[in-house]
Amino acid sequence: MLSGFSLPLLAGLMTAGVLLDLILGETRRWHPLVGFGKLAGAIERALNLGRARFMRGALAWTLAVVPITYAAWWLCGLAGAALHVFLLYLCLGLRSLRDHNQPIAAALVAGDLGTARRLTARIVSRDTANADAASLAKASTESLLENGNDAVFGTLFWFAIAGGPGAVFFRLANTLDAMWGYRTPRYDWFGCCAARIDDVLNYVPARLTALSYVVLGKTMADKKRAWQCWRTQAPAWGSPNAGPVMASGAGALGLALGGDAVYDGELERRPPLGSGLPAAARDIDRAWRLVMETTVLWLVWVALAAGLFYLQGRHVA
Repeated sequence: MLSGFSLPLLAGLMTAGVLLDLILGETRRWHPLVGFGKLAGAIERALNLGRARFMRGALAWTLAVVPITYAAWWLCGLAGAALHVFLLYLCLGLRSLRDHNQPIAAALVAGDLGTARRLTARIVSRDTANADAASLAKASTESLLENGNDAVFGTLFWFAIAGGPGAVFFRLANTLDAMWGYRTPRYDWFGCCAARIDDVLNYVPARLTALSYVVLGKTMADKKRAWQCWRTQAPAWGSPNAGPVMASGAGALGLALGGDAVYDGELERRPPLGSGLPAAARDIDRAWRLVMETTVLWLVWVALAAGLFYLQGRHVA
């Protein structure tokens, strides 16, 4: 692998990082991505003004991402494999996806729309103040499917490419896209660089994620539907990477997602995603299980590759 690790070592480090995330979850205080968000906000406020906003945005991206990535690379050279695992743990968001979305499902099952709306507003940018149960279930399910790629599979992919610094680089770039990558008067040109870089970094991971969702469809009909939704619906979606991931995931789950949603008080006409029934509370848990099963599948793939590498080495010897 480009990370410089042998495949057996890579498999062990990735598994250790995932297990740490599942056991410990995100840090309660001093979360590094929260601190990075504050730093990025300060850089944006200082540079997002005047003319040449695209160039200012590119400079802001460089100032926010490059020094931290370089520091991670330098420290990993001193501390070795243990720091690679720790950085992967800090960058992964597998357990946090469960911790943020399962309470929404529980509130919907209990009929507590007020709590469900408040919890959903924490994880999505659409308006939830007047959302009904179906809309909240849809929002949570879409968030799980899309962020499965951003918070887990993209991170694992770039860890395989460049170890802990690769995971840090990807998560910082993805965070800047989430902060700046909006087509609004404030961010349209300034955030363009961040959005395009995230598109490039996520291109391969998103399609591997979509393929994984196809593979993990429970029946052949689910797999076929996931594939067809990916191929026919994703091109109409605004994001080149979220489209394949959410269309495939919705198809694998047999759900009708996408469609209209309210953002900043305005109704946005979004293309459909998937096919089947509208999302309900139980589908939030189904989406979480799909993300978890995909994580296991990726670890199994890497472990199998490591096993073949080991057997080939013994054969040559």
